[in-house]
Amino acid sequence: MIILICGSGTMGRGIALSSIQSGYIAYVYDAFPETLGKAKAFIDNQIDKSVTKGLYSQEQAVKFKDSCLYLESLDAHVQQADIIIEAIIESIEAKESLFTMIEQKGLREDTILATNTSSLSVNVLCKHRKYPGSFIGLHFFNPAHIMKLVEIVRTPSTHQTVLDIALKYCISLNKVPVIAKDVPGFIVNRVARNYYNEAMRIAMEQAASIEQIDNIMKSAGFKMGPFELMDLIGNDINLEVTKSVFAQYFNDPRFTPSLMQQDYVNAGLYGKKTGSGFYDYE
Repeated sequence: MIILICGSGTMGRGIALSSIQSGYIAYVYDAFPETLGKAKAFIDNQIDKSVTKGLYSQEQAVKFKDSCLYLESLDAHVQQADIIIEAIIESIEAKESLFTMIEQKGLREDTILATNTSSLSVNVLCKHRKYPGSFIGLHFFNPAHIMKLVEIVRTPSTHQTVLDIALKYCISLNKVPVIAKDVPGFIVNRVARNYYNEAMRIAMEQAASIEQIDNIMKSAGFKMGPFELMDLIGNDINLEVTKSVFAQYFNDPRFTPSLMQQDYVNAGLYGKKTGSGFYDYE
């Protein structure tokens, strides 16, 4: 089975890595060659690390790497894919444009077309699709090659067979799929807004420092504190998701975006990917 991932950023490369490690062939497409090169370097490095740890043999590593093809163009590859997963920026316009291009490149009716959106309406994205019955939401979590959960979002048009294949695919990646309704933020991002926003309120009120808040949450059992997690996700991405959820809930005060995070984004302090965010990574 061939999995075509559109977008080679943090999410796309993680989904591709999980796929090839589970025996699939992965095509990774990105319009930006530099980002595509970084994705290849990341995937190769992760595989090499697994060999060093004794998780895979050198022969398996070569097989994994050979199973991943990096594309700067979708020509002639859309028709070969069995599952196509969109993993680009959280913009309806950008996603609509990509889906239209995929359909124009010869999308098969039996190919599953999936969106990895974390906050946009899957129903809205499905509305103008050529084959709405084959459209579904597959929301992986960052880092996608490690995190177990996948939210599967079915639309009223999604065929049962498409849902069944999506479930089998996620389980074959050793993931834990959960079927979620198409509500703003689905399950996790709706819960997580308060994890982030309340932490920033506490910091803005100077009730505790960023480091103290993170340490307290980790002592309570969380793997990462809210500020560490926002830096990993990217403050720009995290803020956009919060804004999207806030707007879709008709400006419910519970989901009000934080001025603190907006200040960091305005300053270009996105987190790990820029070398600095709530913490300094240089």
